Amino acid sequence: MPDAGPEPRRARRRRPARGGYAPTVAGGLERVCRPALTLPVRPRRAATFTGRRRPEGAILRVCGRGSAGRGSPCRGQRACCVALARGARVTGAGREEIGRNVDLGKSRIVLIGAGSIIFGPSTVRDILLSRALHGSEIVLVDVDGPGLEKVLAYARSLNEMAGAGCRFSATTDRRQALPGADFVIVSVAVDRERLWKLDWEIPLRHGIKHVLGENGGPGGLSHALRSIPLVLSIARDVEELAPQAWLLNFTNPMSRVCLALARHTRVKAVGLCHQIGYGYRLASGVLGLPKEQLAIRAAGLNHFTWILALTHRETGEDLYPEFRRRIAQMPDVEPLSQELDRVFGLFPATGDGHAGEYVGFAWKYMDLTGYDFAGYQERLERVHREVERIGAGDETLGREALSKDSGERAVAVMEALSDNLSRHEDALNLVNRGAIYNLPATALVEVPAHVANGQISGEAVGALPAGIAALCRREYEIQELAVEAAVRGDRQAALQALVLDPVVPDSATARAVLDELLRTHAAYLPQFA
Repeated sequence: MPDAGPEPRRARRRRPARGGYAPTVAGGLERVCRPALTLPVRPRRAATFTGRRRPEGAILRVCGRGSAGRGSPCRGQRACCVALARGARVTGAGREEIGRNVDLGKSRIVLIGAGSIIFGPSTVRDILLSRALHGSEIVLVDVDGPGLEKVLAYARSLNEMAGAGCRFSATTDRRQALPGADFVIVSVAVDRERLWKLDWEIPLRHGIKHVLGENGGPGGLSHALRSIPLVLSIARDVEELAPQAWLLNFTNPMSRVCLALARHTRVKAVGLCHQIGYGYRLASGVLGLPKEQLAIRAAGLNHFTWILALTHRETGEDLYPEFRRRIAQMPDVEPLSQELDRVFGLFPATGDGHAGEYVGFAWKYMDLTGYDFAGYQERLERVHREVERIGAGDETLGREALSKDSGERAVAVMEALSDNLSRHEDALNLVNRGAIYNLPATALVEVPAHVANGQISGEAVGALPAGIAALCRREYEIQELAVEAAVRGDRQAALQALVLDPVVPDSATARAVLDELLRTHAAYLPQFA
């Protein structure tokens, strides 16, 4: 049969244009959705659409298909529908009225634990110092109503002094605060100082020589059994009421809490800890160089990270050898960390107090005095007075508070996520996924990270030295057992976590201390009832 040739193509049916980018008279680009209403957007901040930064002076077209995309063909994913969600008012089919102050950079930020006189005011101050977050809505949440009112007065007073244009409110009901949240920052604890003292004292009575009792050892387990259910209950509310939000966790024990979030929720979560800052302060003091001139690359587990590289930020010079030479002449400065460096080949970035929580012989290098609760109480009283004075309108003290940030990284991370920036962070707590090659992919690690395109990714740091990896793997297995114990009320998992812990001498001691901790904290541990 002769070849009939290719079948003629059907004429392609042209679909009406639904969107895209088109040039504007200002020489920029506009997002096109039809039908549309065109309006100028203030050029104060650059908004981001589908990964591109809108040039100054560009025109934004706002979709007319429905309020915030509800029931609309684009399902609210277009930048224009995000604009509707953040300021548009629908008055009829395909017709919107948009206020002049529409700004895609506005965020709704919920601070849970804001009544804490340390966490609440410092986070509020950091937000007000960020131009990128000016005009945002901040909801303060805490179960301590009177404490919350003090922080709210402080926030509103400081907001006026800073001219930040943020909107502050407060509630004791987090479910009321969560709908529409972009970011949920969590720093919570159950009667923190009083119960921490018990976590410190009870193991000592059983002959356990631990150095801090917050994140590792029996105290770390007890802390996790209280903290994990509390943070998981918050995360489940976030899943239900603000599934699009990022949860930024400051709650300790960091690794165990974040591991529980990864195992038992679907929230987008990241853990933030300032302890890398101690590594910078230590290196600065030893080398006699400003912190700003140093670059530290560290990795491991939270409060158990190790300095992989220490360089001069401007010249790239390797400063590790000189750091080691100088600190060796300071035998009283971080003696445990110096010994760990001699044995394993890397210097801990966290200081003896935290690294010692995961080392059985730490007590030989440190006094068994524990946390400075008296000093912390003095600090609390001082900050209380400052917060009350600023809340009452003390402008001198307020201006002083606005002269410096806290050093925490929550605002930097929120800026990068909300503005689609690309930003490096020295230390974030994430699921490993190969960042540290010789630790399990499912481990919760602290590594340098990259924030870009609305995502947070751990940077690949290679393999840790074999001995350090072994220490970290043991801690990871203990963390898994602690999470299982906290979530299921599994006494056997809790016992195994203690028997594996390097600061616990034997199984009989583990049983005795576990019994007393569970009995003492029974009111806060219903999962073990």
